[in-house]
Amino acid sequence: MGKKIALVTGGIRGIGHAISKKLLSSGAFVIAVGTNKERCKKWVDTQKEEGFEDVDAYACDVSDCSAASEMIKSIKEKYGRIDILVNNAGITRDATFKKMTLQQWDEVMKVNVNSLYNVTQPVLGLMLDNGYGRIVNISSINGQKGQFGQANYSTAKAAVHGFTKSLALETASKNITVNTVSPGYIATDMMRDIPEEILQKIIAQIPVKRLGTPEEIADIVQYLSDEKSGFITGSNIAINGGQHMC
Repeated sequence: MGKKIALVTGGIRGIGHAISKKLLSSGAFVIAVGTNKERCKKWVDTQKEEGFEDVDAYACDVSDCSAASEMIKSIKEKYGRIDILVNNAGITRDATFKKMTLQQWDEVMKVNVNSLYNVTQPVLGLMLDNGYGRIVNISSINGQKGQFGQANYSTAKAAVHGFTKSLALETASKNITVNTVSPGYIATDMMRDIPEEILQKIIAQIPVKRLGTPEEIADIVQYLSDEKSGFITGSNIAINGGQHMC
């Protein structure tokens, strides 16, 4: 089949950026998806400056089914197939449920849940045609244990693994695996913006006494994206420093 082609939603920032870089370093051709055309172009230029030529990026609102479908159609026309899909796009709109607006609920569901359908459905068709695929869905520790002020986000992230298990059953005999990765608190720019006092309280709740790194998440995603992981499907890999065990 040659060089694997990987599509990573939310792939130019934070954990998604680390995943994209890991897949690039592992020899895949990586297509990252962002929300801003200029940032996507800048991201591609930066990767090429660092010596990675097998890279592309698309600006797409993955919560928009038509936009996602057009993106996948364009990728198919340009590259012919998609071998690896990492569904990483996600947002938060935090509020206690009593004060949560319908807009806050809907925005999280559209990006964190609806995008699973919008992107995976057309990609799955390509994988079935090619007889091969690796799908990795990024959930969260809060989809497992819940979180105060995140009824929308926790619901959405719990849905991610339900989606994984059902799709894994449908595709297991087709040489396509589907798995979930559930990160805990990871040292991204968003976490670094938290006041130091609050950050230390968060770290104190983590048994290993530190934040995870984006690269640790990327390592697991890379393995689940590899041909060697073919006997793992429908699984959820929790990476949270022991903060939640199940």
